[in-house]
Order: sequence, then structure tokens, then C-alpha cells
Amino acid sequence: MNDAPDAPRTYDVIVIGAGPVGENVADRTRAAGLSTVVVESELVGGECSYWACMPSKALLRPALAHADARRLPGLSRAAQGPLDAAAVLARRDDFTSHWKDDGQVDWLRSVDVELVRGHGRLAGERRVEVDTSDGGTVRLAARHAVAVCTGTTAALPPMPGLDEINPWTSRDATSAKEVPRRLAVVGGGVVAVEMATAWQALGSQVTLLVRGSGLLDRVEPFAGEMVADGLREAGVDVRFGANVASVERDGAAGEVRIGLEGGARVSADEVLFATGRAPHTGDVGLETVGLKPGGWMPVDDTLRVTGVDGGWLYAVGDVNHRALLTHEGKYQARIAGAVIAARAKGEPVDDAAWGRHVATADHAAVPQVVFTDPEVAAVGLSAAEAEQAGLRTKVVDYDLAQVAGASLYRDGYRGRARMVVDLDRGHLVGVTFVGPGVGELLHSATVAVAAEVPVERLWHAVPSYPTISEIWLRLLEAYRQ
Repeated sequence: MNDAPDAPRTYDVIVIGAGPVGENVADRTRAAGLSTVVVESELVGGECSYWACMPSKALLRPALAHADARRLPGLSRAAQGPLDAAAVLARRDDFTSHWKDDGQVDWLRSVDVELVRGHGRLAGERRVEVDTSDGGTVRLAARHAVAVCTGTTAALPPMPGLDEINPWTSRDATSAKEVPRRLAVVGGGVVAVEMATAWQALGSQVTLLVRGSGLLDRVEPFAGEMVADGLREAGVDVRFGANVASVERDGAAGEVRIGLEGGARVSADEVLFATGRAPHTGDVGLETVGLKPGGWMPVDDTLRVTGVDGGWLYAVGDVNHRALLTHEGKYQARIAGAVIAARAKGEPVDDAAWGRHVATADHAAVPQVVFTDPEVAAVGLSAAEAEQAGLRTKVVDYDLAQVAGASLYRDGYRGRARMVVDLDRGHLVGVTFVGPGVGELLHSATVAVAAEVPVERLWHAVPSYPTISEIWLRLLEAYRQ
């Protein structure tokens, strides 16, 4: 590094954002022998560790386990009481390390990645300036690459008076210290249905206000229908076609009154707006490299930002809008770290589909689990998406409740499975499971889709009996009919 008083600190790679994505980029570039510095304005570990994946699943696991136990003879009587909300929230706090990042900072040190705390902004080609908490500025320069890994923030609708009522966003929903007596949730996507599931189980009376006619519009329609049925069975008031027109609150912490188009009103103690995500790029210096502040950062399949001269700028994770999922962002980070290292060393770049230096899975094999009751697990294309892509397909459905492992899992099991087969190429392009406990089925489907395993070869992958995985045999039998 250059030690001149006004000279920037110089590294091979600068990473802006120390969430799971930024951490993985830094880990891969450092492992390749490139000096790397990470800039972080909040907690090392990012959204996933403190306000999203970890706390939300810590809230949901007891809810789902409780739902299973109430449907198992021998456990059902003991499980009829409510959850111990205080214990659930305390366990959630443990999983977030009580919103302290000491462990994550120690990990960065262990892999020899430097950390600069403060708000980082691009300041021209291969330059980053960091405003620190003490009012100072740290100037950084990159020999090879800068990776923007700043993720997203909650997107709130432009509604008069919304700021004044102090609504919950996803961060509030996963970090709240008390259970509200009544919670209104606005939205029909993953955050909305998961938080409705969690807080209803913890003792809130939840009203789910969905603008459209269904839930989870990015997966097979039957998945959203089954989740809606599960929420209603748990006691959630699910309302479709519920367009929020106005909001107001009595005082700083009083009742929230929500006006709907058509005149209906809903009262609640808190209201969660789960209405989408926006790129966290409003103040990261995009204008200094010819990009629009506040916008998504388009990239090619090597995660390099398009439209920026020199090929030095990368955007990895949610900020590029390819697949807004932590595991997909970490996958991109592994790809980005490898390709940054290859280019820095002048090595060949393997950018053919499914090559070492391209994120092909973003297009063909994105997996996701929705932790509701029932769970939803999906990878690849839905039947409608495959049809829109012009593929000649066969769609195979099967009732998961007819599989022996499912009936053993819990009484009254309800579920459904679907696989979408590309008839011209003879392999799966999409799989969806809905039912209790199906999340752990998903990786087998992801392997089949990503590896383009021929359907005929899948006949020789024998599922163990009696497990829910036997659904694979039933789907293949139905496919051959």
C-alpha cells in the first residue's frame, strides 16, 4: 500500500458491502492471493444475518414444528397450548448474536481480509471513498476490481401519511421485541406470508391484505392457493383484492387504521408493509461512473457491470436484480471471486454456459423455499414460464399425501408436487413441491435441473422407503403413463 499522507490505500480488490455476498467475494479473491478490503456501514454479516434469513427462520421454525406436533397422535395433546413467545424471541436473538458482529469480524480477520467501517461510495474509476463515523474520509484504490454488494432495502409505496405512522418493514418484523395483539400485513409475497405465519403462531391476530387475487405469484399458482388455505386454517384473515388507500395512527404508538379502496377499514396495533425491495444504490456513487443512482446494476453472466468502461466494476447479489435470494447471491459471489482472480492474473475465462466463471444457474436453476405451513420449494421454470419460453413440455402432477413418507410425517398431510419436463431435451426444467417438510427435498430437484439429468437416468436414482423423497418415483411413474 502507498503510505503517502494523501494517497489512497491501494488493494487488488475493494468490496462495498459486508453481507454474505460481499464476504464471499472477499473470501474467494483473498483465497486466490489478491489483497482485499471490505467496506461496511452497518453490521458485518449484513441483512441476512441480522434482519432477514436467520431471524425470520428462527421465528418460523417453532411455528412449523408446533403445527406438525399438533397433527401427530402422542404429541397433539401436549402441543395444544400456545408457543412460548418469549422463548422464541430469545432464541431469535441468539441467532442474530444479539445484533453484534464480533464473530463475523473475527472471521474476516481469519481469512486476512481488511475491514473499513463507514459509508462507501464509488469515486471514479477503481476509486472508493469511505465516510467514517468520526467524520473522516478513507480513500481506497483498486488495482483490479471493485465489487458493489450493497443489496436492497424495503420498498414502501408512495402513500400520503405512511411515514408518519411508523410502519413495520421486514427489519421490524424480524427484530420486534414484543408480540403485537393485532398485526396487519400488506403484501402477498414471501416476506408477507412468512411473517404472517410467524406472528400468528406467536399470538398476534394477523390480517393479510393482498392487492391481487393470489399469493406467491412467482411460483406455480397451486402453491399460493395451498399457502392461503394454510394461513386461514391457522387463523389468519386473508383478504384478496384489498388495495390500501390510506393509513393513520392514533398518536406515536396508538392504533393503526387502514382504509381500503371500496370503504372497508382494518384496525391493527402494527402494520407491516411487505411490498417489495429496492436496490440499495441511491448513495453509492454510481453517477461517478456514468450510472443512474438508485437503479439496479445490470451485469453480464460474469457479474461484470455493463456500460462501464474498463471492465473493473462488478455488482454481485440482490443489487443486480438477477435473483434476490441470499444463497443465489453467495453463488454469484463465488463466481465473481473466481473471475476477478482469473482476469487479474491474465488467465483464461471460462464463460460458456455452466462454465467456471459464469452464473448460469441464475437463469435456469434458481431454488427457493418459502417457510410457511405448508412449505413451498421450487427450482427452475414453472409450467407457464416454460410455455412462454417456447419449450415443448410435459407437466406431471402428483398428490404428495399419497406418498407413504408424507402420511407418516403427520396426520392429515396435504401437499402437491409438479415436475416440468422438456420433451425435446429429455430432462427437467422445473420442479415444485408444496407440503410440510418439503424444503429438504429441494436440493435433489436442484441437482436434477442444474445437471440436466436425463429423465431416463432418474429412474435409476432409487428413493429410500418410506420417505417423502419417494415422490420422485411417483412423478416418474406418472410421466411414463
